[in-house]
Amino acid sequence: MTIRHVVSWKLATADESERAEQAARIKSGLESLPAVIPQLRSLEVGVTVVPGDDFDVVLISDFDSLEDIQVYQQHPAHLEVAAFIRSVVGARAAVDFEV
Repeated sequence: MTIRHVVSWKLATADESERAEQAARIKSGLESLPAVIPQLRSLEVGVTVVPGDDFDVVLISDFDSLEDIQVYQQHPAHLEVAAFIRSVVGARAAVDFEV
């Protein structure tokens, strides 16, 4: 069984250059995680190319189990990236499902 973990974020800032900088930092931070969190089987991060979309950044990641997602979520590297994301995000949506 594979669990797909999908999270979308809307950045709080209205400034386009600030939004682009924050989205790039989120993307870079998330993309660094597979190298240090072995439970993370695959990861893809996308930044919208259409200004004004409902969400600015999306994460699509795969895990072998719900337990592996919990390990990932508590890993210090993830907590560091998540702290930055929480500091700049205005809205979040997430879903986990079997594939």
